[in-house]
This record gives sequence, structure tokens and C-alpha cells, in this order.
Amino acid sequence: MIIKNVSIVNEGKIIIADLMMENGMIKKIGQIDSKPADKVINGTGKYLFPGIIDGQVHFREPGLTHKGDLYTESKAAVAGGVTSFIDMPNTIPNVLSIKNLKEKYVLASERSLANYSFFMGINADNIEEILSIDTSAFIGLSDDGLYFTKKGNLLADQPEIMEQLFSRCKSIIAVHSEDEQLIEANEKRMREKYGEEIPFSCHPLIRSETACYQSTKRMIELAVKHEAYLHVLHLSTEAETHLFRNDIPLCEKRVTTEVSVQHLWFSDQDYERLGPLIKWNPAIKSEKDRKGLLQALIDDRIDIVTTDHAPHLWEEKQQSYFKSPSGGPMVQHALYIMLEFYKQGLISLEKIAEKMCHNVAILYKINKRGFIREGYFADLTLVDLHSGWTVGKENIRYKCGWSPLTGHRFQTKVTHTFVNGNLVYDNGQFNESQKGMALTLTVKR
Repeated sequence: MIIKNVSIVNEGKIIIADLMMENGMIKKIGQIDSKPADKVINGTGKYLFPGIIDGQVHFREPGLTHKGDLYTESKAAVAGGVTSFIDMPNTIPNVLSIKNLKEKYVLASERSLANYSFFMGINADNIEEILSIDTSAFIGLSDDGLYFTKKGNLLADQPEIMEQLFSRCKSIIAVHSEDEQLIEANEKRMREKYGEEIPFSCHPLIRSETACYQSTKRMIELAVKHEAYLHVLHLSTEAETHLFRNDIPLCEKRVTTEVSVQHLWFSDQDYERLGPLIKWNPAIKSEKDRKGLLQALIDDRIDIVTTDHAPHLWEEKQQSYFKSPSGGPMVQHALYIMLEFYKQGLISLEKIAEKMCHNVAILYKINKRGFIREGYFADLTLVDLHSGWTVGKENIRYKCGWSPLTGHRFQTKVTHTFVNGNLVYDNGQFNESQKGMALTLTVKR
């Protein structure tokens, strides 16, 4: 398969060239004779990105497949140009053992249209078991989402556990960073004021800037002390961005962070309009935070962009504050949000490729993905920057069937998505004959 005359966005520059794929790999980039090709795609006027790698999703399988599953959510992912994902451990059962982890890989090999990897879950109950094995083989350990299982599961609130983990773990430790005690105190004050009918606009006051900042500062200090690999998930405040470095390249960093697209797109001004649909943990915060996060992304204090894709049923989300679950579906629309920022003159295409493709591969040491290079896997996303569409029920691919972006008109369109050289998504049509592959690591840490 050959893509002709396309603008290739890769490694800080844009070049117009042809690209040939063969046996799942990128075989050649340059001027290529199209005669021997099985299929030729005209890329004139379009832009080719490395396949987007989403470093944080909750695809819900096993155990929560009424909300989403590895098939439906990976289908939504490839429709949005996402070719690989890393899934979180808060499925049912929680991924707290090697057995559970292996079972998820088997499920994905049978069902996922995108490439996949999975975080190993870590909490106070399984830490000794996990640290007794070679942790360098994991893409990462995480506590994210496990706090939904029971109170006290957030590592950020357990200094003794964190000391053990940071001193002994060789893989990335990806943490949900909020101070649970502060959050509980804020909840108590709001309950005294409103009872159970707390307005959703109070969510960023309950899960406050202080709760995030204090937790993140504490964990960074511990990580530096033990020279551990710490990755702070879904940063939500401008204040926290100043705790991270941009004076060294990503490959030399031991403390890293990310921003999820919803924290770049929404602000507390949107709670009145969208209410429970934008209830995330950590909370969507102020316009100052939104702008500060984008600035930190551009100046490299924030390393990657993710979605924290977490589908819930519409009926579940429409409940009162304490009953409505936190999280929302975003994986299909993440690249579109970033391209909208490009259209607004806020970020370059090259920086989008860096934060959604290159840096995710560098951070997690993913083998032969995240770049458009000869000899790399042909994970590719072809985009038309001059073709708009409106988010609506008829084109939302999530199993839950809704999006907080419904009604928004985007100015760009993903036209083709290639996974391991297979044209999986072609202008609204899917080829499901081939499944994705497990991500492999370049080296152990």
C-alpha cells in the first residue's frame, strides 16, 4: 500500500513525500513508483501523523462491559486516529495479579482493533506480591481508578506504601494525585450547605486545586528522594505545572506528567451547561487552569496528551452529584480537540505529533511505534484539515452512545487509520479482519 504526495508530520517538521507500507511496516519514505502497489491512496493536501497513542484509557473489559468493551472502544479509538492505547487496572476484577493481567491481554488479542497494553494495578493489598517480581517488565504500575473500589486505595494518601514502592519499583509508577483527606473535608462542608443535592459546579471546589497540588508536590519529593520513575496522571491545575521540569529532554526525566484533553477543552464555566457530563476526577477547573495547562504542554513541562477515556451509561451520569460517576468518553475526539487548537493558532501540528505520538513512545519505551520511520510499524493517521463535521448520535462510536461534545462542529476529519499496515478505518468504514497487537518495550528500565 502506498500513500502518495502526502504532508508527513514527524519529528519536528513537515515534508511532502510518498510512503510505502509492506508486511505491517513502513518500508520506504520518499519518491515511490506506485505501479507495484496493491492500493494507492492520494494524500495530496492531507496530513499524515504517526498513529496516536493514548496513554490512559478505561475500556471497561472485563466486568463493566455494559459501559464499554475492548471491541467498541477500540473501534471508537481508530475512528479518531488512535492506533494504540494503555488501559487502566480498575476493571472487575481489578488487575492486581499477573493472572488478571494475562487475561486482559488474551481478551484484547481477540477483540481490539487497536494495539494495546495494560497497567498493572498496585495498592496496599498486593504491593509485596508485585514488588517480589521483576517490575521492569511492566509498561507501568498504577493506582488510577482503584479508589472507586474502596476508600483508602489512593497511594497518594499512604506515605509508608509510597516509600516502599518508590524505593523498590523499577517501572513507571503512574499515580492519581489528589489528597483524599482534603477532599473529604471539602465534601463535608458542601453537604452541610447543600445536603445531597450539591451543584456540579462545586466539583472543582471539593476536588480542589489545593488537594491536587499538595498531593503532587509530596509525591514528587518522594520520587526525587528515591530516584524513582513517577508519572502524574491527568494534571488539572496551572499551579501543579510549575512542579515539573522542562530543562532536560524527556528521555532523561524520571518525573513526568500528562494532561487529558478534557482539562484543555472545558472549564468551570461549562458546568452550568453540561453538569454531570463533565464530572471527572480530578475536576475540570478554572479558565486560568485550562490556559495554564495548554501553555505548560507547549513549553514541555507537560510531556504527553491522554484522554482518561472512561465511559458510563447516560442514565448513570444523569443522577445527583454523589451518585453520578466521574469520567466520560473522549478517545474518539482527542485528536480533533488538539487539531481545533491548531486551527485557533494555539499549537503547531508538529507539537501535536510530539505530545500524542513521539513522547508517549519515548516515555513508556514502546518499541517501533510513535514515529514515521522506515522499519517502524505502519501505525498511521491521515487527516484532512479542511473537512468539517458535527458530533452527533449518528457518528458517536462509544458503546455508551453519548459525548459531552455533542453538537460541536470540528473543522478537520480523520479519513484513514492504519494499524500495523492494515487500513482499519476508511472514511467511516471499518475493516475488522485484523486485530491489534500487544505493545512491546524497547528495553527494560
